[in-house]
Amino acid sequence: MSFSRGRARRTLFACVLACASPAIAAAGTPVETVEISARPISQVHIGRDETRFGPLEFVGGLEMTSPTRDFGALSAFRFLKPGEDFIGVADTGFWFFGTITHDAGKRPSAVTNFRMQQMVDASGRPIDRKWEVDAEGLAVKDGIATVSFERDQRVAQFKIDPDNMKAPVRQLDYQVPAEELRQNRGFETVTHANSYGQHAGSLVVVSERSLDKAGNVYAAVIEGPHKGVFTVRRDGDFDITDGAFLPDGDLLLLERSFSIARGVKMRLRRIYGESVAKGAVADGPVLMEADMGYQIDNMEGLDVWTRDDGALMVSLVSDDNHSILQRNLYLEFILHQD
Repeated sequence: MSFSRGRARRTLFACVLACASPAIAAAGTPVETVEISARPISQVHIGRDETRFGPLEFVGGLEMTSPTRDFGALSAFRFLKPGEDFIGVADTGFWFFGTITHDAGKRPSAVTNFRMQQMVDASGRPIDRKWEVDAEGLAVKDGIATVSFERDQRVAQFKIDPDNMKAPVRQLDYQVPAEELRQNRGFETVTHANSYGQHAGSLVVVSERSLDKAGNVYAAVIEGPHKGVFTVRRDGDFDITDGAFLPDGDLLLLERSFSIARGVKMRLRRIYGESVAKGAVADGPVLMEADMGYQIDNMEGLDVWTRDDGALMVSLVSDDNHSILQRNLYLEFILHQD
């Protein structure tokens, strides 16, 4: 958004928060317990036993289904406890929480304790209009969830309370001029940079496909002394759907491509950490690419975590768009550093 318009909007937002009735704002919306059936996925490359794809090694996955109407549209998630407890957002305007369990071979085996809660406005009332709660990106740190929204473009922060998520506590200046963000191609990625790197844990946002004149994807560091706009080189017809920083400071991006003729594709790309800087064009190599010959779908969510044996893990989730033709998947990979 433009800086003048952004300041005016944030001032109004603060006033609404301050003037909202405390009794209403505290009420929130009901938390819905959701029963999840999870079918194990043992082969990610359909009909083949191979597990190694470049530096990525497939561990296992789950196909998740539920009779609950609201389940689905999972657009972003982050672990609160590595490989176990998680928080997420659905682009239909819901929070979700749950736990991934693993078997003796460290393969994902089930999803338990899954709950959903509808997002609320500043007065604590549920938001039913899709364009206001198209939640796409999520970052977590120190008990705060930062969420990026498309259509009504914004980046907002919430206190994490799995039993009662309330209205946002503040909105952030996302640096990129609002007129440069395409309505349904805004910020799909919001993530914290490496705590010991050049941006010292600052928030970074990356759009899905809001392009500058050179055809590169708008992104920004939105905190700290080095905040400012940069771009990510767009490679082919892939759009960015999520991302997370690796321990060495590089940025791992999840990308998606779709056409009616060939269906959906998924790609993981490693962006050099030093290229994530104000005014730069960030770029890096493709680590893995998969098409409909693999157990993938509309892959939208990603997180990076360290397993108890020291393995660096990459977890992915898909957004089924509440379509009977699509699936909600959870996939786990080891990212080898050799």
